[in-house]
Amino acid sequence: PPDLRPLVPLEGGRFATSDLNDLYRRVINRNNRLKNLLQLKTPDVIIRNEKRMLQEAVDALFDNGRHGRAVTGAGNRPLKSLSDMLKGKGGRFRQNLLGKRVDYSGRSVIVIGPELKLHQCGLPKKMALVLFEPFIIRRLKDLGYVHTVRSAKKMIERQTPEVWDILDEVTRGHPVLLNRAPTLHRLSIQAFEPQLIEGEAIRIHPLVCTAYNADFDGDQMAVHVPLSVEAQMEARMLMLAPNNIFSPSSGKPITTPSQDITLGCYYLTQNPRRAAGGDGEARLPLFADAIEVEFAMAEGSVKTHDRIRFKNPDFGRDTIYGDKTVRVIETTAGRVLFNQIWPKDIGFFNRAAGKKQLSDIIWRCYQVAGQEGTVETLDKLKELGFREATKAGVSIGISDMIIPKEKQIELDNAYKQIKTVEQQYRKGIITDGERYNKIIDIWTHAGDEISNVMFRTLEHNDGRKELNPVYLMVDSGARGNRQQVRQLAGMRGLMAKPSGEIIERPITSNFREGLTVLEYFISTHGARKGLADTALKTADSGYLTRKLVDAAQDVIINEDDCGTVNGITVRSIYEGDEEVVDLAQRIIGRVSCQTIVDPVDKKKKLVKANQLIDEQIAASLQRAGVEELKIRSVLTCECGRGVCAMCYGRNLATGQFVKLGEAVGIIAAQSIGEPGTQLTMRTFHIGGTASQTFKQPIIKAKNDGHLQFNDLRTVQALDGSWIVLNKNGSIGVHNAEGRELERYNVVIGSVISKPDGAEVKKGETFVQWDPYNVPILTDKGGKIEFRDMIAGVTIKRDVDEATGLMGTVIIEHKEDLHPQIVIVGEKKEVLASYSIPAGAHVIVEEGQKIRAGALLAKTPRKVAKTKDITGGLPRVAELFEARRPKDAAEIAKIDGVVEMGGTVRGKRRLILKDVESGAEEEHLIPLTKHIIVFKGDFVKKGQQMTEGPVVPHEILEVCGPQDLQEHLVNEVQEVYRLQGVEINDKHIEIIVRQMLRKVKITDPGDTTLLWGDQVDKLEFEDENKRVVEQGGKPAEAVPVLLGITKASLETDSFISAASFQDTTRVLTEAATLGKVDRLRGFKENVIMGHLIPAGTGFAKHREIRLIEKGEPVGAPVMEESEPQPAIG
Repeated sequence: PPDLRPLVPLEGGRFATSDLNDLYRRVINRNNRLKNLLQLKTPDVIIRNEKRMLQEAVDALFDNGRHGRAVTGAGNRPLKSLSDMLKGKGGRFRQNLLGKRVDYSGRSVIVIGPELKLHQCGLPKKMALVLFEPFIIRRLKDLGYVHTVRSAKKMIERQTPEVWDILDEVTRGHPVLLNRAPTLHRLSIQAFEPQLIEGEAIRIHPLVCTAYNADFDGDQMAVHVPLSVEAQMEARMLMLAPNNIFSPSSGKPITTPSQDITLGCYYLTQNPRRAAGGDGEARLPLFADAIEVEFAMAEGSVKTHDRIRFKNPDFGRDTIYGDKTVRVIETTAGRVLFNQIWPKDIGFFNRAAGKKQLSDIIWRCYQVAGQEGTVETLDKLKELGFREATKAGVSIGISDMIIPKEKQIELDNAYKQIKTVEQQYRKGIITDGERYNKIIDIWTHAGDEISNVMFRTLEHNDGRKELNPVYLMVDSGARGNRQQVRQLAGMRGLMAKPSGEIIERPITSNFREGLTVLEYFISTHGARKGLADTALKTADSGYLTRKLVDAAQDVIINEDDCGTVNGITVRSIYEGDEEVVDLAQRIIGRVSCQTIVDPVDKKKKLVKANQLIDEQIAASLQRAGVEELKIRSVLTCECGRGVCAMCYGRNLATGQFVKLGEAVGIIAAQSIGEPGTQLTMRTFHIGGTASQTFKQPIIKAKNDGHLQFNDLRTVQALDGSWIVLNKNGSIGVHNAEGRELERYNVVIGSVISKPDGAEVKKGETFVQWDPYNVPILTDKGGKIEFRDMIAGVTIKRDVDEATGLMGTVIIEHKEDLHPQIVIVGEKKEVLASYSIPAGAHVIVEEGQKIRAGALLAKTPRKVAKTKDITGGLPRVAELFEARRPKDAAEIAKIDGVVEMGGTVRGKRRLILKDVESGAEEEHLIPLTKHIIVFKGDFVKKGQQMTEGPVVPHEILEVCGPQDLQEHLVNEVQEVYRLQGVEINDKHIEIIVRQMLRKVKITDPGDTTLLWGDQVDKLEFEDENKRVVEQGGKPAEAVPVLLGITKASLETDSFISAASFQDTTRVLTEAATLGKVDRLRGFKENVIMGHLIPAGTGFAKHREIRLIEKGEPVGAPVMEESEPQPAIG
């Protein structure tokens, strides 16, 4: 239409025109020319040329630049064609349909409003006057001050006293929405009741800053006014700040106090300092109630941190923190004040309250006092915290950064150890890689030691009476972390090069002493990397969130129970031997799939099938020693569209069972995307200090019991200890009844000091290993022969310059050779052969006689690179996009025993033999890959056989969807856990469910489906059901894993797909296939301008009506007409 391609007159009599006019003009000109030529019976060659040009003109009109060179206008700028109008961020879809500008909105700088209640915000009067104009006009007319809108507007401009009174009346109880960009999750838009204030800035409550990620260094916020009664109602019921106390991603309180409030509370509840004189217990004053304590403090006879005896308010009644057994408790005056603000059922909290403790108390408070009580308490807490922080007057000076006297001793010690390592390297005892790893470890260890000593020094404040403010801030969680303080008063520690490797000379100075020029220069790497990362990663993270939202947007809670009996099995997560996430944390708020009876009292059921697991049940399961539990999950939900409430469980933002119509998909996408952005900005604070995790290479027993070896191949060494020869074996510690108390995975080459079945005591070390090398050991004794070890081809024998000794190293080689060490017996028969991977150092010489358990060669374990979410964010994207990683690992396709074959076409053959069935499976592995299984090892299906990350598609193929889901959830969680971000598993499960929606047809049977077609599971099941009812043969299919981009583009809705990416392609396909969009998801409805089908717009909620008292309940309901589908 002409209106969409206007001609605009410019001054000077010229016209500015839309590019489309140019493109249309070319089509018309060429078409007319062709018409004339045809009438003139022109030669064929000219006609063909003209037809081609006409076709090109039409092509350019539809999509300029898709075919051949783009048509350019003035100044060589390609003209904007019809499809350019739709595509991309500035196109019709994303600019005008999904993102609209709205009336009745304003923006201003924010400042803190400590006097506000949680549901209030301060709104400048001038802004309110403009925002609420229509309401004011209406009120002015109603009250008879004016009769026309124009006179009302004039009156408002004059700002007469009546206008201000009416503004007050109109804004009272009318919530406004506040939004801070970037809007990363739903808590970035909340509703507040406006309080009119003088001045130009919006004031916000300090406790909502965490949710908005707002600070007051010049941040701005936008205000929006909900106009209709329904909108005001939703703002008040769903979006008001007091209704958003908990984070939807983890279920932890998000309105937790931070900074000053935390500091004030922590200072108030600080541990009492024992007086040097050691005064007798009897002299402590006894108080009956809080009022007496306040009097005593006011007159100065009792100070905040003085120890007092206090009549126990919880004597004889059950509370969460109180002690009901004693009549008088010993506490401090400050703690009595602190406990006045909490509901009585919390009990007397008699410990120092830092950030973590406050978060716990708030959560408990919500359980006993409900939402209203909690909100009231939060406001009291805010006032108490600010008041006490002000009274305490905490401030830091340079003398508070106390450098421990032991620092120099630790440094000298480290230098001494390094000297030893360097000498070992020069003598040829260790390799260069080992030397590097050991040095890094020595420094990491030294840094940790210095930092521990420093924190002890700070805690005692060098013997001064006062508390050390730096320690106070860090320990309370108010500001700063151990890492930062360590750089102030300990040592800065190891730094990383731009490539990510760690520089082996650390920065031994700290900021108080000041850095040398060289140290300052080394620091610049980290600082610069931090800034560069911040800029780049924010964009990546935003894009990831957008892809996630698009993939999961139509997952809505659609029914109460899908009735499935399937579920997933969860257990605690271990990293090494340390339990990082316990079972209780993973099952709270989920629905159990199985009934568990108490192992002691068999009649008592701890949890029934289909019961929601709350904190109490989870705790009782943990006490009963339940190791794993099968729970309902969205991964196994059989609901056709969306998911059911039972499979989802508790809504984390409310702590209640999830309601129908909740948009759980979008919540999941936001919960995963939002921390991504924060993590990417995180590198910048620590300034690139390499954080290395230092792990002790020993295993200690946590309980008394006897050892049990599982899947271990061992050989006894000369000193009587046992050496482990294979991977993935484990050792269990069992009690007298034979129940397993703990289990440890044992790495290859570990030395076990006790035989199978031996007793161990609690705290006894029974396993040790070399953390720097992976050893290759022999389980047979005999004489050594080398095979395929050819100098200069497969091995390099050279004099190590630093050490002056000969060493043999296996080098990478192309030829069909396998360097092996063979053990031969007396009669020259081969007893065992070991392939030695590239990079290994051979320890033995040819012809040497050895005993079983001897070390043949060693490969250095990988040199550590710094872990940092820079690896993390791309890793999350890689997992969700289901990309095949570089240098991926080979995984075993069947359970079986490993045998090594020859080399085929430059690849090694590795054969797995199933002992029972005799089945064989052959793997061809490139020579460059390091094989981590050995001949004769028993491997399980899906186990890694070479180093590297695993290809998710292969896990799906070999182990099925259940294992793949577990793998993806755990891998994503690991990245976030590393950064200390807590996300509930169910969010990741929703995304994984969306990635596994499609199946690939392997046998169409009698259905209308085709071989190799990818169809939706739902479509596949419906089609099969139809065929089976008619007595036909159903189709068969295998699940397919799609990345999230692919999954979003493959949705049923072409409108949603077109607004995501590849707009032209999606629309072309939809048009040619005559697709129908049923408008079931979110985006489609937003684009069409309908209400979204979730929350208050959910179909089942829209059918609710009020019934007159006398009317029969079953009266016919008007059928709600289906929204008309948009035809492609």
